[in-house]
Amino acid sequence: MSTKGEEDRVELLQGTLDLLILRTLLFGPEHGHAIAKAIERNSDDVLQVEQGSLYPALHRLIKRGWVAVQEGVSENNRKAKFYRLTARGRKQLRVETTKWDKLAGAIGRILRPAGEEGVP
Repeated sequence: MSTKGEEDRVELLQGTLDLLILRTLLFGPEHGHAIAKAIERNSDDVLQVEQGSLYPALHRLIKRGWVAVQEGVSENNRKAKFYRLTARGRKQLRVETTKWDKLAGAIGRILRPAGEEGVP
């Protein structure tokens, strides 16, 4: 996963893509391309999901039992695999979101300590 400009490239922490996929599938089953596009669209095109990152992540989530896959037909009448969140995946999404919130808060406190005005 990368950002749109090399100079603005953001390397994501391990597991972040998994979290974003789980969150995207909360709204219903999607095929791989639609998952990638939803993440891009919902991040205002800051995050670009490469196939080389997406499909290994989906396979990892399937192996963990957090996502299930089913054959279907896409909106342009092509055979596609549709991925859906399982009950275990919903539970894990709550766990991972809590972990993310704690991590983001901790990093925020380090980058912008209370009382430090004017620091970028």
